[in-house]
Amino acid sequence: MADRLQCEAALRDLASRLDLLAQSNRAARTPDRVIVCRIPDLETTFSGHLRGGCLHDIGEGERPGAQITLTLSSDDLLAVTSGTLSVTSAWASGRLKVDASVRDLLRVRALL
Repeated sequence: MADRLQCEAALRDLASRLDLLAQSNRAARTPDRVIVCRIPDLETTFSGHLRGGCLHDIGEGERPGAQITLTLSSDDLLAVTSGTLSVTSAWASGRLKVDASVRDLLRVRALL
């Protein structure tokens, strides 16, 4: 089981990669959304603000009014953010739960 620091580092690494994608203009289609990532095995939650294709203000704790909520184990979070587990496979196998509108799923999917 991964720890809180590893999970936060993985999310910050993902944020850095999204920054690079934003520079290539893929962010133009990306909505501004609050994203929450719940990690039940650690009994913690991280959240951030997706704005302009970049993930900002990552921190521990849940923000009210989140439009996108992801739920997965700490190990699966590390696997998804490192690319050893695809988002599609994680979702199809039930290892990743996503609560978001269909429109948000389609628009944000292009970033991952």
